[in-house]
Amino acid sequence: MAPTAAQTTRENPWPLSLLTANIKKYVNRMSPLWVSGQVVEYKRRPGARMAFFVLRDANQSTSMTVKCWPTVLDSVGGDFSEGAQVVIYAKPDFYEGSGSLSLMAKEVHAVGVGNLLAQIEALRKKLAAEGLFAQENKHPLPVIPRKIGLIVGRNAKAKQDVMVNALARWPLAEFEIREVAVQGPTCAAEVTRALAELDSLPQVEVIVISRGGGAVEDLLPFSEESLVRAAAQARTPIVSAIGHEEDAPLLDFVADYRASTPTDAARRIVPDLQEEFLGVQGARSRLRTQMLALLDQHLGQLAQLRARPVLADPSAVIAAQEHSLALEGQRLRFRFETQLENQLTSLRGWRDALKAYSPQGILERGYSILRSPAGGVIKSVSQVSKGDLLEAIFADGTAVTKVFGTNQKKA
Repeated sequence: MAPTAAQTTRENPWPLSLLTANIKKYVNRMSPLWVSGQVVEYKRRPGARMAFFVLRDANQSTSMTVKCWPTVLDSVGGDFSEGAQVVIYAKPDFYEGSGSLSLMAKEVHAVGVGNLLAQIEALRKKLAAEGLFAQENKHPLPVIPRKIGLIVGRNAKAKQDVMVNALARWPLAEFEIREVAVQGPTCAAEVTRALAELDSLPQVEVIVISRGGGAVEDLLPFSEESLVRAAAQARTPIVSAIGHEEDAPLLDFVADYRASTPTDAARRIVPDLQEEFLGVQGARSRLRTQMLALLDQHLGQLAQLRARPVLADPSAVIAAQEHSLALEGQRLRFRFETQLENQLTSLRGWRDALKAYSPQGILERGYSILRSPAGGVIKSVSQVSKGDLLEAIFADGTAVTKVFGTNQKKA
């Protein structure tokens, strides 16, 4: 076996265990040192013998796991959390079993809020002031999308969570999938490019961007300004399913709907076929009930109409009208005869009166008229003289008479 690494050959290699043992020896000879960075992943585990967190370099390119006794973090107090900027005094430690390098911290000192989270908060306020997160700018999700755009990690569990749950609810669901990096330096650019591609497809009516949670550093790309602005400009409704309930990347604020998990996103983008079927059955049942009730109502009204005498015996109406017409004819005839009789009686009275006042009537009552030979009617005794011949007119004839004398009536 080669005594040094430089002396190994293809025919005479080191066993991996020898390499890790030698690496551990080398790391153990390193001195403790002070290291600065930002805490990007930390979950408190009460009762655990050892505490772990991930320290990330300021240039966001390097990270390493740090372990320490829980009492070391207790001394930091509430200032220690994800996003905190810290300085630690630690010794490098190499674990042969997994071949991983970490730091064993002896001291941890918080030096302020991490630059990354502070920058994200400043960006959030800036974009909010521009109105990118305003509710009136959000698009309503389609009830049944023709095709669902899905942006997920390569071979990610989130892909199955969305598809399986969506298809379980709506078996006809169709997907247009783009698999991209969902963490790391290329994440934001790949997600933005996939978003633009799906947004340009007219058949895609909703886009789901899903990751399914992760450490703070893993979710940082989903707060990058370029990606957030691209999501705000998309015409297609966007569902963000990036983090869990406690996570809040800026993409959540600009999305049209923020899902707490990929499963929640699946429930939101498609309806439940069984629920819709039950809803249709319920609607059909209610419609049938209303139609039957309306039919019964109209049948009852029709029965009432048919029960009326005019429909039961139409000739009865004609007979009643005939009887009414006959009575009216009798009344009219009676009024006419009565009026005629009254007029005849009046006429007879006027005739009798006229007859009574006529010259003939006067003569018939015993009077006579005297006329001079010239034909004039004698109206006064002064018109005649003794010896005048006069014509006397009676009711039944005339006679000639002679005046033998006059007798003037004294006043």
